Amino acid sequence: MSADRKIHYGGDYNPEQWPEEVWAEDTRLMKEAGVTMVTAGIFSWARVEPRPGDYDFGWFDRVMDRLGESGIRVCLATMTASPPPWLSALHPEVLPETGDGRRRWPGGRQHYCPSSPVYRTYATRLVERLATRYAQHPALEMWHIGNEFGCHTRQCHCDVSAADFRRWLRTRYGVVEALNDAWSTAFWSQRYDTFDEVLPPRLAPTFANPAQQLDYWRFSDDALLQCCLAEREVLRRVTPDVPLTTNLMPHHKPVNAFEWARHQDVMSLDFYQDPYDPGTHLTAAFNFDLMRSAREGQPWMLLEQAPGAVNWRARNSPKPPGAMRLWSWQAVAQGADAVLFFQWRQSRGGAEKFHSAMVPHGGTDTRIHREVSALGRELASVPEIAGTRSRADAALLTDWNSWWALELDSHPSDALDQTLINRAHHRPLLEAGVACDIIPPGRAFGGYKLLVVPNLYLLSEENAERLAAYVHGGGQLLVSFFSGIVDDCDRVHLGGYPAPLRELLGLRVEEFWPLDEGVRVPVDGLPAAERSGTTPSAAYGGAAEADLWSEAVELEGAEAVAVFRGGELAGRPAVTRHSYGAGTAWYVATRLEPAALRGLMDHVRDAAGVCPVLAGLPARVQATVREDEEHRFLFLLNHGAEAAVVELPEPMRDRLRGDDAGPVSAVTLQPRGVAVMER
Repeated sequence: MSADRKIHYGGDYNPEQWPEEVWAEDTRLMKEAGVTMVTAGIFSWARVEPRPGDYDFGWFDRVMDRLGESGIRVCLATMTASPPPWLSALHPEVLPETGDGRRRWPGGRQHYCPSSPVYRTYATRLVERLATRYAQHPALEMWHIGNEFGCHTRQCHCDVSAADFRRWLRTRYGVVEALNDAWSTAFWSQRYDTFDEVLPPRLAPTFANPAQQLDYWRFSDDALLQCCLAEREVLRRVTPDVPLTTNLMPHHKPVNAFEWARHQDVMSLDFYQDPYDPGTHLTAAFNFDLMRSAREGQPWMLLEQAPGAVNWRARNSPKPPGAMRLWSWQAVAQGADAVLFFQWRQSRGGAEKFHSAMVPHGGTDTRIHREVSALGRELASVPEIAGTRSRADAALLTDWNSWWALELDSHPSDALDQTLINRAHHRPLLEAGVACDIIPPGRAFGGYKLLVVPNLYLLSEENAERLAAYVHGGGQLLVSFFSGIVDDCDRVHLGGYPAPLRELLGLRVEEFWPLDEGVRVPVDGLPAAERSGTTPSAAYGGAAEADLWSEAVELEGAEAVAVFRGGELAGRPAVTRHSYGAGTAWYVATRLEPAALRGLMDHVRDAAGVCPVLAGLPARVQATVREDEEHRFLFLLNHGAEAAVVELPEPMRDRLRGDDAGPVSAVTLQPRGVAVMER
């Protein structure tokens, strides 16, 4: 990003949808709305290469020149997200296939097999021409590779992918005997004599080999990444000093954000809040923390959101007045240095014509455009925020390999959802005003006072040892049920569940006891709090309910903090605590209701010495801090329907109220209100 300090503001710009005479109005309105950067060219392949090898960049030259003359920077897309119809007409083998052999045809977007060498050849040829042409263009700010990888084509099961999968397996395992061992092929007579016999996990008479399915998730993620890296290699060679990014989807199962982060200069996210979901800010918060943490605290970009309604939900609500502003500031509060929308001007035709835009069908005399312009001015008023960072004492561990394995079939329960489980454990920290990083199990733990591990089903011996060393050295660890069960090949760790964590947790799980849908069991003995949001007392005895899952836990040094008071496991431990070295390991053998999990996690983080950004936060008020050597910004966001008063630790002034606003000791936040406080 540019050296000049600013929060970039803008959106997707698709001038090919409009007559050229509209373009002059576009740049004028962009300047008036405070736009500093647009993403351009995302779906321009068919326009710049209407026939194979026949390029027409003249019109796009004029777009780039006009934006540059207006002082608007360009995040230039590589144009490869949606191949033109001629590619699949010439090469139908580039089209993807589902696991049951159905071909996906052109007419939408992302109609390509990620493993297709033909697709990659044509895509990188285009990127080479694009990069060479615009390498020195003064408007070029950064590169935007592809678009939303894995959004529609998550996996392909065609013969091209099958051949690529076999190549990938040879690289991973070397010899077929190693594959047979990893995949436990002695079961059901699945032994392979050569790699040539291996297929993708296509539609089978019954459960497919789970290790095969797990490896196919890994392979499919890598196939998508290789498409990205092929373009990245061209851009690095032609424009080595221009940063690059690609926009990820929210906590997107097909794409391992931690792995992809290693190949980006800046992380970017597309996130569309749902106005009908009262917890949409919680979902956003988890994803925003994930983006910030993926590159170890580096500021990231909100590359797409909607200024109003989207077009793809069953019911598409507009954002109420103030919601777009609130949710945009939430991204900034959690580390974003750019706020952009899809898209600049609302399409007249096509599948997204009812998706809102910065310039709606009704033009500039509309609520959306007025709010968009006001937000642009507001973001520009606090340029010093850009580049500041957040510091967290707590971290939540998650792992894509474990996610892929957890949600496979033939498990004790098919109701385990990694996304929901992660968010449930993130929510208590967010609501308490505690900064939280989201990290993979291979990341260094030393800087954290508290680690939260929700359902890390797949856990290597090495990472289990690292967790043990963390606790032994004085760390506080909270682990939830069905963790540490299998190795990297989805083979059960022998020696009693959870074998690699038994000594650390001081317990053994004799049996899993998933609960039937709708069944709830009482739990007694939880840390008691006066109310949600307050510091818990040291006393125990709180009662709550749990659902989804339970386990028959036998203590091996741990103590029972809470016990089941009903069901088949009545009287047996539900929550345990184990002193291990200088630290403590907690285990939760069921899914506690949200208030109970909040009380427990408040207690654990209090024991860890993890303090909130601001004590005594009103309900549904979010507080975060971004800072550097010169500035410390306290962000306050009211996600509630009622006004809230926030007491400040010292007099501060609200930067959004202008330079004339004096310091105050308390802030009144109206519903959907935002304050950015600084000493």
